[in-house]
This record gives sequence, structure tokens and C-alpha cells, in this order.
Amino acid sequence: MAAESTAFTPLALPVLPLDDEVVLPGMVVPLDLNDTDVRAAVEAAQAAARTEPGKPRVLLVPRIDGTYAGTGVLGTVEQVGRLADGDPGALIRGRGRVKIGAGTTGPGRALWVEGTRIDETVPEPLPGAVAELVKEYKALATTWLKKRGAWQVVDRVQAIDDVSALADNSGYSPFLTIEQKVELLETSDPVARLKLATQQLRDHLAEQDVAETIAKDVQEGVDKQQREFLLRRQLEAVRKELRELNGEQEGEESDDYRARVEAADLPEKVREAALKEVDKLERASDQSPEGSWIRTWLDTVLELPWNERTEDAYDIQGAKALLDAEHAGLEDVKERITEYLAVRKRRTDRGLVVVGGRRGGAVLALVGPPGVGKTSLGESVAHAMGRKFVRVALGGVRDEAEIRGHRRTYVGALPGRIVRAIKEAGSMNPVVLLDEIDKVGSDFRGDPAAALLEVLDPAQNHTFRDHYLEVELDLSDVVFLATANVLEAIPEALLDRMELVRLDGYTEDEKVVIARDHLLPRQLERAGLDKDEVVLEEGALRKLAGEYTREAGVRTLERSIARLLRKVAAQHELGERQLPFTVGADDLRGLIGRPHHVPESAQDPAERRTAVPGVATGLAVTGAGGDVLYVEASLADPETGAAGLTLTGQLGDVMKESAQIALSFLRSHGAELELPVADLKDRGVHIHFPAGAVPKDGPSAGITMTTALASLLSGRLVRTDVAMTGEVSLTGRVLPIGGVKQKLLAAHRAGVTTVIIPKRNEPDLDDVPAEVLDKLDVHAVTDVRQVLELALTPATSTATPEVPVAA
Repeated sequence: MAAESTAFTPLALPVLPLDDEVVLPGMVVPLDLNDTDVRAAVEAAQAAARTEPGKPRVLLVPRIDGTYAGTGVLGTVEQVGRLADGDPGALIRGRGRVKIGAGTTGPGRALWVEGTRIDETVPEPLPGAVAELVKEYKALATTWLKKRGAWQVVDRVQAIDDVSALADNSGYSPFLTIEQKVELLETSDPVARLKLATQQLRDHLAEQDVAETIAKDVQEGVDKQQREFLLRRQLEAVRKELRELNGEQEGEESDDYRARVEAADLPEKVREAALKEVDKLERASDQSPEGSWIRTWLDTVLELPWNERTEDAYDIQGAKALLDAEHAGLEDVKERITEYLAVRKRRTDRGLVVVGGRRGGAVLALVGPPGVGKTSLGESVAHAMGRKFVRVALGGVRDEAEIRGHRRTYVGALPGRIVRAIKEAGSMNPVVLLDEIDKVGSDFRGDPAAALLEVLDPAQNHTFRDHYLEVELDLSDVVFLATANVLEAIPEALLDRMELVRLDGYTEDEKVVIARDHLLPRQLERAGLDKDEVVLEEGALRKLAGEYTREAGVRTLERSIARLLRKVAAQHELGERQLPFTVGADDLRGLIGRPHHVPESAQDPAERRTAVPGVATGLAVTGAGGDVLYVEASLADPETGAAGLTLTGQLGDVMKESAQIALSFLRSHGAELELPVADLKDRGVHIHFPAGAVPKDGPSAGITMTTALASLLSGRLVRTDVAMTGEVSLTGRVLPIGGVKQKLLAAHRAGVTTVIIPKRNEPDLDDVPAEVLDKLDVHAVTDVRQVLELALTPATSTATPEVPVAA
């Protein structure tokens, strides 16, 4: 290197910090511009270079554990572009050492410092000792490069004559630690630096020689072990032949378990745990009970499909068509499964199957009344996804060990139901249906719902630990479908971990489609009939769904169809009916009897419940879906009955309070409503909810009780075709309630044509099927006065009947 002037002027440079990396003069390195500090320094250097000649200059400073070195390297930005992986980057060449001084100011967001170039020249000609040092370093470097096969670099090293450049060339050595490179950087004297580099290279070659000697010894030991293994296997084969000749038993069972564990495809931690148990089994005596526990545990571990997974079917359109073919309606859950498959497909296409140690499972809660297809839907989901299906019945489970497993110290200990479900499925990504999760109980044996918190938490279940296995089991790829009838029975913490999908029951049209496409073919096969032998007209199916059954699901409808087909089959065998036979709506009564659920509007006007004042029709939600609820009110004789409010019908506290509010509202606003409220002061009021054996609670019957009392006092009948739901306040406001969709479906099934709901529940009508809304006249109200105007018949349309008196 030509001698440079020793009089260096101070430099103001932007600092480019290098975390756990050191660049020496002469090195050319690419740096990633995605790093904020690197980008800031390069941009600041480019901004400064616009006013100065030459390439942009930066100060490369190592930053070790947040601490900057005292010496840096002046670097020039040779090129800015894209790295090999496509990320933005800059190519920077180290020019010379700089002694770092005080901070200063400069353009951009980078840190600027003042620095002074360090003189690195060596007078020529080189002294004899230095020339020998150069020769020794080149010889050592050539030896090391030849061992690595880097022949193209040998000539480049031999061509370097400058002492400083030769010493700095060792910065490319991958075996040097960060501390060693920093020491080279901070050694300003070129001769001392070359001595240091020579010593480091000499030490590394000595270590490499020792490592090669050790590797040779290890290889010889491995060869010896392989030879010993082969001889032992031959010896085992000879002993086996001898045992067979002498009629002796097989060898030790522990040897078989060890071979099975070593041959099994197990995760590393599971393999280590299994081999420890095999060691215990080898040390245990034949009479020890621990031996049987260990063997059972090992059998369970070896039977689990630790690395078995089924490939998902990513035909999204085909999966949607399959769900539509197997289930009518239930659009919400079908859309959710379609979305899940679409996301899984995109994650797989982008190599994001595992993110943060977790796979892309799902946890859905299907909540709805009985018979709407929650359980059968789980099997259809597995079918559409191409996965295995396992059903886990949780109804009545009260022992926490049923979920997490028993400790192995107990006699007869077994893993929990989740582990057994994975074992039964034979893969780590099945569809697991947790049936009747709202029926889980708790007692002195623990709370199974609390044990399910980890199972159903997508953030935790990739490290699920069963008490029996005591090794981590990854459940993050499992699709969990939990079914429930009553949402309130599920603990809040557990419900928070699941995505809720409501199934609110079927409309009459959907029931007809389900009966025609699914129930009828299945029951024809069970009755031993061909599809051409018995044909049910659509009118017969509609009458079965509307008048013979009244439910949210289709279980009773299927039983009615089965009963009808059995009757036809029996009549044919007795010679009373010829096949084929077409069943019409008029044939049902002769085959299975009279309808059980005739709509109130179809009965004789004199026999209807609302034929007398004081009876109103309400809507309620039960565990079996929506239902129609009647409210009856009467006044006691002032001479024989005690004043006050009497409530019957097994009511909860909230419903009792609603009755008190309704009575208080009428007492305070009776004059405004033109009601004889004087009767409420001296006479007892009795409100009764029929079907007294069924518990009832909730605030949504508030306007129904108010309407019944107003009808009783005014003598005006409540319209037969009107049903209502809504909470009432003391000021007469109608407040919102829940379950609007289920209640409107119930009103539709009961033949009601006019429904009154709170105004603030009007957005919930978007969830109600269009065919139901078309047949209902829905009024959204805000005040009880509007309810009374809609529900009560005009005072002139009927003679005012006598007010009913309680017996």
C-alpha cells in the first residue's frame, strides 16, 4: 500500500452500528436496509454526499451488548440495490480505521460523530522479522484454505504484500469470535495486528488438528459399536433358535419395548421420556406392580399417532356442495367451515402451516335447540374436510380426570377422553365433536369444564399435558366442535375460548325439504320399503311438520314419518292396503290419528284462549327452542279475596318483578289509558302462566302481562292472531330482549300472523328467514300504549264482557 499522509483532518460521519458483527478495512460486506439503524446511516451519508465529492461515507462501529467500540472503520457506500433474497441492501467497502471522538450534528436520523483517521502505513522496505511474519501468515492461511477446499482464495492471499491489508484480511475468517475481531480492529499498529492474526490462525489450526484426531477416534469407536451391534444381533438370533429348539419363553419384554420405542416415529422429548420408562422397566422386578403400570403407559404412548396427519381436502366448492347436500339450512356454520378451509388452503400455499408453534385448528360452539342437526353436522364437517371424525360425549361427566386423565399412581389409571379421541382417530388433526358441553357437571372430583379451558384455548392447546401421559400433546391442529342446547349453562371463561355459532331451528319450508331429502329416504330403508312403494306428497309433509309436530328441530317429525311408514307396511302385510301407495294430507288422520298442534287461529272462536278478556299471547325461549306462552289475569271478589298480587306458574324472580312492574304501571297510568284502576286498589290481582310444571323466568313477558291486565280491566279482548315479547319499564317503555329469531319461528309455527317486538330489537330481524318474515306482520314498538293499541280489539267491536273473578 502506498504511503499516505499522516496529517488527517477530522471527519464528521454518520454512525452505522453493527450488532454482533465486525468489519475490517478492505472488507466488502452487504448490509440489509430493513434494519432501521443501517437505513438511517446510509440515507444520512447519501444526503451528505450531495454536497461533497466522492461516494457516500459512513462509520462502521461494532456494537457489542449495546456498547460501542472506541475504534470504527471508514466505509464507502459502493452500491444500493437488492440482496440475493430480494430485500433492499447496500454494498459497503471498508477503507480505514477511524478513532471515534465526540458526537456532532448532521443530516438525517443517524447518529453523527467526529473521528480521526489512524495512520496504518508501514515503512518500506520491510524489516527481516516483519517479512518472515508475512511469510508465516501466508503459509498458515494457505494451509487452512486448502483444508476447506477454497483454492480460488489462495492466490488472492498470496498476492497481498501490504502488512496492514494482510492482517485485516483475517476479518473474513469464520472461526474468529466477535471479541477477537474487535481486538484486531482496535490494534492500530499493522505489525502488532499481523502478529495477533498469525497467533489466532495458528491456534485455530492446532484446535482443528485436535478435533480431527478426536473425530478419527470417535469414528473408530462407532465402527467398533457397529461391529458389536451386529455381533449381538447375531447372538440374539442364535439364542432365539436355541430357545425354540428347547421350548423356552421369549427374551425379556423390556428388550422388545426398547426396540419398539427406538423404531417408533416419536417426537424427541416423547422418545426421551419413553426410554426413561424403559430403563425403569428393566430395573423393576417381575413381581413389582410398577412394571404393569409402565407397560400400559408405554403401550398408550406407542399407539398415539404423534406424527400422523391426514391431508385436508382443499376443494372449497366441493366441500360447500357436500355440506349443502347433507344439511339443509344452517348457513352460518357452513360459511364458517368454508372460510376455515379457504384460510387453511392459503396458509398452506404460503408455507404458514405452523405459526409460532401453533397450527391452524378451530374451536366452534354450536348452540341451538335439540334436533336441529348439531351432532350430525360434525360428521359432515369431517367428511367435507377429508378428516377423521371422533365424538366425545360429555353429558353427565363430573370427574375432571375424564378430561385430563388420571395420575399413573392410581390403579386402573387411563388417559383422558381427549387423548383417547386422538388415539381412536389415528391422526393428530381430526374433527372432535364435544357433544353436550352444557351438560358437564362438577362435584368433589373436580370441575371438568375448568379442565376444558386449556383444551379449547387456541393459544394453549399446542402444549396440552394429560395427567396420565405427562408429555406435551399438540392439539392446535384439531377442529373442535362443541354442541350445547343452553348457552347460559356454559361457563363464561369456557365460552370465551370458543367461536359461537347459533342454530335457531328450522322453518316449516326447511322442515319439508329435510323430510323429503333426508328423513323419508332413511325411514323408507328402515321400514323395508322402496322409494316407489310409498310416496308422501308435499302437502302431507307440510301438515306433519305444522300440525302433528311443533319443535325447533326435526326429531319428532322423523318419528312421525317412521310411524306412518310402519303403519303402511303393517297394513300391506295384513292385506289391508296395496302398494304402491301415495299418502296425501287427508290420509294422515286415518293412519296416525288426529293432529296434536292445531293453531289457535284455526280453532272455534268461542274455544280460543283469548276469547275472554285477561288472556294474552306471549313468546318465550326454552331449551327446546322458541315457544308460545299464554298469560292469564283475573280479579278477586272484593268481599272474599284479599288485596294484593298473586303469581302462579312456577315463575322465577325476574318474571315476578316484571309482574310487579306491569301492575305498578297500570295503577299509575290507568286514568290516562281510560282503565278502571279503582278495581286494582281493593281487589286482589291473580296472574297465572299455564303449564305450571315448567319453570319460567326472564323479563321478556313484561308487555304480555301488561296487555293481559289492560284487557282484563277494559273488557277488550286480545287479538287471537297477535303475539308479543318485550320488557316493560315503570314509565311504559318497551325494552329490548333476546332470542328474537327463535321467538318469531315459534310464532310462525303456532299460526300467529302479527308479532310485536321492541323497537331496539328491529336489527335482529335480519337473522330471521325471509319466508318467515313474509308471513308475519312484525310491529316494532317503543311504548306500552302502542302495544295496547295493536293488541286489543276496539271497544266497539264487542260487547264488554264481565270481568273474570278468581275463585
